[in-house]
Amino acid sequence: MPLDAREGLLRKTLTHSVAAGTVLFEQGELPTFQHVVLSGSAHLFGRSHEGREVLIEIVRPGDLVIPAAVVSQAPYLMQARVLEPSRFLLIEGDAFRAALAEEPALAQAMIDSLASQFRRMVGQIKNLKLRSAPQRVASYIVGLSRRQQAPVRVVLPYEKNLIASELGMTRESFSRTLSAMQRDGISVQGDVIVIVNRR
Repeated sequence: MPLDAREGLLRKTLTHSVAAGTVLFEQGELPTFQHVVLSGSAHLFGRSHEGREVLIEIVRPGDLVIPAAVVSQAPYLMQARVLEPSRFLLIEGDAFRAALAEEPALAQAMIDSLASQFRRMVGQIKNLKLRSAPQRVASYIVGLSRRQQAPVRVVLPYEKNLIASELGMTRESFSRTLSAMQRDGISVQGDVIVIVNRR
C-alpha cells in the first residue's frame, strides 16, 4: 500500500496481547475489528445448539482471523479462543473495509488470504470425507513434521482431545488409531511421535 494510505490505516489499529484461555469473540457476534495474528495462534471452534464443540481451524502468525465475516459484516460462524499467549493487530472494521475498497494492493492481499483459507477448508473437508481415521492421523503427523521441520520426531502441539476434534474423531478413537499405527510406522512416546517409516 502507498505509505500515506498505510499510515492512515495504522492509525485505526491497536495491538492486543492476550493470555492463554482468552476468548477473542463468540460465535454469532458481529465483527468490529479485523484480527491479524502477530504471534501465537487462535483456535476457531464451532458449536452446535446442543453445546457440542469442535475445533474447525487454527490460524497462525500472518493469518487474518475470519476475514469473510469482517468483509461481509456478517456474524462470526465460529468462536475464536487463544490457547497460548498471543498478540494480535486489531484493525477497525469500517476502516479496513474502506481501505479494501480504495487500495488495490490490500484488496489483492485479501483475495490471496481468502483463497488460501478456502483451499485449507476444502482440504480439510476432503480429509474428513475421503480418508479413513488412520489416513487422517498419518496426514496430520506428516503435516506436523513439515511445520516443525522435523523429519523424524514431532511434538504434538496441544491436547489430544483438540487434535482429535480437528480430525473429526473422538479422543478415544484418536488414541486407538495412534496405538494401531505403531505397528506400521510410528512410535508414540507421550506427546512425542517418532516417525519410524515415513512411507
